[in-house]
Amino acid sequence: MKKAILCLTLILSTLSYALPKGFNSSAKMLAKAVRVSEPIIIDGRLDEASWQNSFKLSNLTQRDPIEGIQPTEKTEVMIAYDDNALYVGARMYDSRPDSIIARLGRRDVSISADQFFFFVDPYHDKRTGYYFGVNAGGTMYDGVLYNDDWNDNSWDGVWEAKTSIYNQGWTAEIRIPFSQLRFHETPRCIWGINVQRVIERKNENDYLVYTPKNGSGFVSRFIELEGPENIHASGKVEILPYIVGKAEYLQHDAEDPFHKGSNYTPGIGADIKVGFGSNFTLNATINPDFGQVEVDPAVVNLSDVESFFNEKRPFFIEGLSIFNFGQGGARNYWSFNFSTPDMFYSRRIGRTPQGSLPDNYDYSDVPQGTHILGAAKLTGKTGSGWNVGLISALTRREYADIQYQGEKSTLEVEPTTYYGVYRAQKDFNDGAQGLGFMSTYTKRFFKEANLENQLNNNSAEFGIDGWTFLDESKTWVFTGWTAATRVAGTKSRMIDLQENSMHYLQRPDAKYLGVDSNATSMTGYAGRFYLNKQKGNFFVNTAFGFIDPKFDVNDAGFMWRGDMINMHAGAGYNWPDPGKVFRRAELGGALFRSYNFDKDIIWEGIFHFGYLQLLNYYEMNWNLAYNPETINNRKTRGGPLMLNPKGWQADLSVYSDGRKDWVFSAGYDHYLTSEGSKSFSYSVGAEWRPSSNISVSFSPSYSTDLTIAQWVTSVEDATAKQTYGNRYIFARLDQKTISANIRLNWIFSPALSLQLFVQPLISAGSYTKFKEVARPRSFDYNVYGESNNSTIKRDGDQFVVDPDGNGPASSFSFDDPDFNFKSLRGNAVLRWEYHPGSVLYFVWTQSRSESEVNGEFNFSRSLDRLVNTRADNIFMIKFTYWLSML
Repeated sequence: MKKAILCLTLILSTLSYALPKGFNSSAKMLAKAVRVSEPIIIDGRLDEASWQNSFKLSNLTQRDPIEGIQPTEKTEVMIAYDDNALYVGARMYDSRPDSIIARLGRRDVSISADQFFFFVDPYHDKRTGYYFGVNAGGTMYDGVLYNDDWNDNSWDGVWEAKTSIYNQGWTAEIRIPFSQLRFHETPRCIWGINVQRVIERKNENDYLVYTPKNGSGFVSRFIELEGPENIHASGKVEILPYIVGKAEYLQHDAEDPFHKGSNYTPGIGADIKVGFGSNFTLNATINPDFGQVEVDPAVVNLSDVESFFNEKRPFFIEGLSIFNFGQGGARNYWSFNFSTPDMFYSRRIGRTPQGSLPDNYDYSDVPQGTHILGAAKLTGKTGSGWNVGLISALTRREYADIQYQGEKSTLEVEPTTYYGVYRAQKDFNDGAQGLGFMSTYTKRFFKEANLENQLNNNSAEFGIDGWTFLDESKTWVFTGWTAATRVAGTKSRMIDLQENSMHYLQRPDAKYLGVDSNATSMTGYAGRFYLNKQKGNFFVNTAFGFIDPKFDVNDAGFMWRGDMINMHAGAGYNWPDPGKVFRRAELGGALFRSYNFDKDIIWEGIFHFGYLQLLNYYEMNWNLAYNPETINNRKTRGGPLMLNPKGWQADLSVYSDGRKDWVFSAGYDHYLTSEGSKSFSYSVGAEWRPSSNISVSFSPSYSTDLTIAQWVTSVEDATAKQTYGNRYIFARLDQKTISANIRLNWIFSPALSLQLFVQPLISAGSYTKFKEVARPRSFDYNVYGESNNSTIKRDGDQFVVDPDGNGPASSFSFDDPDFNFKSLRGNAVLRWEYHPGSVLYFVWTQSRSESEVNGEFNFSRSLDRLVNTRADNIFMIKFTYWLSML
């Protein structure tokens, strides 16, 4: 393996980059913004005199389907401004105006339609910016640009756009207030800009300047816009007050003293945005409403790793890209079993209270989330070029009410907590190099000693990241990051932390680990470094990373595991030009390996991937992998090492032409091991667009997993000398899961929409052939009832095991782990943006679930029980009004 990696690296490093066919340079292009002499009415008609006198950009170039040729249709773009806003007018000529695709969709939701986008880099830093788009039906899109190549649609500005279809094509008219942009105030601005036109029926994309299909860099290619002149955005204040009413109708026990089945909660608060000069924005929130409009998916998690859910709360997702750490300079970051820690995971703020309840209680009332007293976020760019982001948030102390045998009491389950996040990053030499810093701090203020032994008292993280391009053409780039963490708390808490699933410092056969029972703090480090070739048809992706066993970011961030040293060497080839069989193709592969800090190989393999787009715009991609036998340091969950068996992976996905009224997809995933474990997953998807404003999608999936040795529990037993005084119990698990995502989007106008979402899930798992680990570093198990005169019998919902019959070991019991989980979640959201930035929501969320100790998968029975299960219903109405003041 080592020789193969070395040879591959030497071969890849000798390959050079050639300027791609069709490359278009922006060096000679220039655009001018004209100050308007009369008001411009945003109606999509372009009939004001100011448009007739404006500088016209019309020299677009086709990128897709044929790179570098003239567009099939003419486009004219004009840019104007006044004291308050930038205006963009675009005339998209079309020889077949009756074929223009003008579908309606939710804001920022990509749909198949003719589109126009305007990109702007107001700082002219050639790495960041904004985009504003509109399709022929009037649906609006906006977001931020960062890292030269990437975009993020979580930012929602307050701006206007209208479109109109006429006998020669269609037009778009856009107004972008300067208050929505961040820029350096100078008497005469020089900004970077770009435009894109999408002709959907032809799958055609035309740009002023484009990124070649075998190249990289987008914002850095923008042409220069001369003007605007003498404009200001300082002192701008935006206030978004809200009123919310929520009615909850939840299932409850008739004797429950805390829940009566209905609950009505009013709320009032405000988000405030203040512009400090034209460079910085302060976002603050008072009594924030973080009620989620879209529900989290239901999951069945049998691993020792926490489930990750995406952020959906507007205050946090807006501008979140500035807090992106460790990924700058390069455009692709392959992982191969290296789970990069997230330094900041915003869902930690306002999370479900973490304190545990007593072992004995009859009823409880625990808050669903921790109330955020206030939060503030400052983002912007200093005059010296540093991108800066700061977040501070304070959450309230939370209590749970419990009742046991008629006695009520109150228990603290979450202390008052402060969260601080600090980010700064700067690029040098037109983005050729970059340097950044990021730090987080979490501090808890306890009242009860019991809770102090369950949670960390404080934690701090600090990291440095950056990049440097190794040549003038920015073909080769070296990027990386390194970080350190320190977590502090009581001795009891530190013992629990060292032994949890992130660390497993108690592993008995590790040479480098151990639990420090006197510790009141824990410090760790991590890092990862990449060398990529990202221009030309041939590309290279290599990396080396490490996570110390004591590294921990989970108070403010998210990580899956520590104790890892990981590396890979990968490469591929891209065919961007259409041929006789396909329009585009890509093939690649990699060799990869992971160690723990004891130098055991814990994962390795060879991986191949491929992608094809056929001439009819159907697409397919596949993955193949082989993993040889390696060491497993997590299977016994803090116990001795075991083995990973040899494994083979094969995945295939296909997609139909996305322009059609019916769109289909299908996927197949398969993994097989030499031990006998195997998993299969099948998925299909269909989307129907019966009209320009309605779409219905249905995406069911089915998976079956047979695991020969699935974790059950561990039992302390001094007679189990082969396994260091503990018995590690596993079983054969046969699990079947069926689920679906069902969506209906009904768009009445660009400002009014109805969205329905339903997710049914049924999963059943049957555990058989219970057994214990016979010896470390093996696949050997002692099966209860078959080995060592052992016996196993059922006693109600428990199994009772005697591991050695008449031997010295004591018998023990554990709960039957069989499960049959059924869930149905869904919501309906009516959204009306009755004024730019002002929204009225009506939301109905329903959820129903049932679980039982039964591993039999019976679809019809489970579906009947799910339908007949009583549902929880939540109704919410939310009214916001956007106010703009100087």
